[in-house]
Amino acid sequence: MVVSDNAERRDVVAFYALTAFAALMYMVPQAWIPALAPLRLALLTSGLAAGLMALRRVGRAEPLFFDGARGLALLAFSGLALASMTWSVNPEVTRYTAIELLKLTAIYLTLVNVVTTPRRLAVMCGAVVLASIVTSHGVINTYLTGTPATLVEGYRAHWVEVYADPNRSAMNLAVVVPLAVAFLARKESHWVWRTVCAVAVTVAVVAIVFTFSRGGFIGLSVAMAIWALREQKKLRSVLIGAALALGLVLFAPKSFWQRNETVATFQQDASAMGRVYAWQVTSRISLDKPLLGVGAGSFRFAWPLYAPPEATRAYVAHNVFLDVIGELGWVGLLFFLVFAGGAAGGAFEASRSTRVGWLARGLSASMAGYLICQLFSGYILSAHLYVLFGLAACAQRIARTQAVEESVGIPVVKGQLSASWEGSNNAA
Repeated sequence: MVVSDNAERRDVVAFYALTAFAALMYMVPQAWIPALAPLRLALLTSGLAAGLMALRRVGRAEPLFFDGARGLALLAFSGLALASMTWSVNPEVTRYTAIELLKLTAIYLTLVNVVTTPRRLAVMCGAVVLASIVTSHGVINTYLTGTPATLVEGYRAHWVEVYADPNRSAMNLAVVVPLAVAFLARKESHWVWRTVCAVAVTVAVVAIVFTFSRGGFIGLSVAMAIWALREQKKLRSVLIGAALALGLVLFAPKSFWQRNETVATFQQDASAMGRVYAWQVTSRISLDKPLLGVGAGSFRFAWPLYAPPEATRAYVAHNVFLDVIGELGWVGLLFFLVFAGGAAGGAFEASRSTRVGWLARGLSASMAGYLICQLFSGYILSAHLYVLFGLAACAQRIARTQAVEESVGIPVVKGQLSASWEGSNNAA
């Protein structure tokens, strides 16, 4: 019996619930099956996972893993958001934002406590890849059947709920591509699963193109470049990246490239100027309230107080770091940077592991691309962010556990190195 065997037997139901939540983030079944809406499946599965995880630890007097400085920084960040109700320009919105942030923090802590083996990490990532096909289909279908009246700005594809924003559709699908490519390049993956991953990559890239998101395109490009450079088999990774790039060049519509060219003439682009105005507002908020900001979730409500006269429409911050500065000040930014930087560093550290390195390299590329996207879009309340960062933290913890096992001479069973999504026939 080895450590990993014991870990597989713990929190089994919580793990299944957590995996379902990760899939539901992309499938959004309540949007196309209205009868499911009252069930609030995402809240149900995440709450079940967190509750069962906590009950086990209380019932068996097991310690709760808080993920070190990274997890404590996230807890402090959430606590600061809750405390900001006392100085917020809109306390009611701040209260809602703080509660949602606490829920996401609970999801993150559940992840790092439950996903403790290579197999579970692979299954979680595989569930995200598989479910993303539904999102990609929704975005593509909206584009193909849409009209100038139903598409954003008359031509940009989107989907439902959180994916109603083309930028959020693009950035959340960009996360999937390096993960799917990591499975695709893994020689132990079964050919059926490789086929699924190839489909997921193809439709995700097509959907990103149809959103016409400049940030999504840049984030995807950075993510794939990082994956190709860090992958051990450079030639194969470069060939995969080149194939994706060639497909994008050949099949992307002309209008996609035309919109990306407007970066050089942003003064004539209303969307780009909205970002400029938002960054000006952030600067003025920071000068006025540098330490604690205007309150969590209150950026748009503070807009009339700080915007230049010509900026009559209120926007979000369009940069997650500037959003944090505006809403929770430099104190909040410090907590967020410790959390985000620690998660990103953890994924890159785990990339050297012989057990999970192949998947950690996909996660590190996804994180890099996602953070690039967040430089153009400021979304603190994004479940995708906390799940992605949580998976990165899990990869680091698993890699460190492996190092400890090897240092004390605990044998590793050969079958443990191949998770179910890597080619075995027993998905769990």
